[in-house]
Amino acid sequence: MDLEKKPQKPLAPAEPGDAIRASDADRDRIADILRDALAEGRLDAEEHSERIDAVYRAKTVGELEPLVRDLPAAGRRPDSAYAYGPQTPAGPAENLVAVFSSATRKGRWRVGRRTNAFSLFGTVEVNLTEALFEQRLTVINATAVFGTVEIRVPENISLRGSGTGIFGTFDVLTLEAGDPEAPVVVVNGYSVFGTVEAKPKRGRRISDLHDRLRKHLG
Repeated sequence: MDLEKKPQKPLAPAEPGDAIRASDADRDRIADILRDALAEGRLDAEEHSERIDAVYRAKTVGELEPLVRDLPAAGRRPDSAYAYGPQTPAGPAENLVAVFSSATRKGRWRVGRRTNAFSLFGTVEVNLTEALFEQRLTVINATAVFGTVEIRVPENISLRGSGTGIFGTFDVLTLEAGDPEAPVVVVNGYSVFGTVEAKPKRGRRISDLHDRLRKHLG
C-alpha cells in the first residue's frame, strides 16, 4: 500500500552574504557599533569585551551580524571627550617584521587601526605609551616564531586579547579603563616556540590625550 508522503517543511533560505568571508573593514564596522554601545551604556564592559573578542574570531559576515543585531548602528558622537575627528576609510596596516633581527616602534607616533608584528628568531617591540591614537579601536596582530613580540601600553587604556601559544607563550594582561571613551587595544595572534606579551608600562598614562589630540586634529 502506498503511503501518502507528508510534505516536507521547506528549509529557511540562507541570508544573503552570510557565507561571505569577513574583511578587516567588516570587523571594524562592527567594532565601531560596539564601541558606541559601550559609551551609551547599552553594553557593560564585560559584554563589550566578549563581543569584541568574537568580532576578531569571526570568519564570515554571518558570524558578525548577530553581535550587533540588538544594537542601533549609531554613528560617531560629535561631542565625545576624545575628539578623534571624522571617520576615514582604514588605510593599509603597518607591518613590523624582525627576521634574525629586531624592529621597534616607539616614541610619539600615529597609531593606525591595524598593526601587524611578525618575529622569526628576532624581537619586535611595539611601544604605545607616547603614541597618538587617531581612532578608539586599535588592533595588533602579533606572531612570534622562535622569537618575541613585546607590546607596551599606557596604564589607563583598555587592553584585550585573544591568542594561542604553541610550545610558547601568548600573554595579554587584560585592562579595563575607567573612562568608557578611552582607547581600546586588541592583541590577537599566536606564538610557536616564542613569546607574545602585552601589558601596561608602569607610570605611563595618557592624561593629556585630550589636549594632544585636539592640537593634532585642530
